Amino acid sequence: MLTILNLFGRSPFAPLQSHMEKVASCVYKTTELFQALEATDFDQAHKIAKQISEFEHQADVTKRDIRDHLPKSLFLAIDRRHLLEILGIQDTIADQAEDVAILATIKKLEFPEAIRKDFYTFLQKNIDSFEGVRLIIKEFDELLESSFGGIEAEKVRGMVDDVAYKEHEADILQRKLFKSLIDQEDSMSYSTFHIWIRIFEGIASISNLSEKLAYHMRMTLEIK
Repeated sequence: MLTILNLFGRSPFAPLQSHMEKVASCVYKTTELFQALEATDFDQAHKIAKQISEFEHQADVTKRDIRDHLPKSLFLAIDRRHLLEILGIQDTIADQAEDVAILATIKKLEFPEAIRKDFYTFLQKNIDSFEGVRLIIKEFDELLESSFGGIEAEKVRGMVDDVAYKEHEADILQRKLFKSLIDQEDSMSYSTFHIWIRIFEGIASISNLSEKLAYHMRMTLEIK
């Protein structure tokens, strides 16, 4: 396994990319989590939630390792403070995925039939937004080679706009889900209703943070 110092030697963005892959493991597992809940397979849901927590812990360890080993030469490619801000946002995405997993398994949660179809569309839209910014992070090696300019820079700006639009679509879907859940409020316990509201908010944070991260990456372009 490559150490963080090895990664810095390859590219100033390689540590961020390594951390992002661990964050992605957290985010992508959420679909399996809710499929298990839908099937009322609560044992499986708990196993998946535990896996998400383990991935989040790995992301935390990687984050601390990166912070402890930032070489001074990194200033030649990207401001140290700016890199740490990007790293912090990535890590918060993993935190949000873990929070959603904890909420979804805090009790044997009823999955209301009325929200199922729209819920999966909403979840996927948030994952799509995250995937967009994950691809931007992967693209930064090419940006470095092009000195943060030219066609490659324009490509990344377009990718940032796409992440922002997906976040907007996720917001619209969230409002629709809120309405559907409120319409069903009388048929479920207060705790179930409250947990689903918090789950919606937690999932929405994934695309919100993805958009924030994408704009931070665009900022890197603008200051070069």
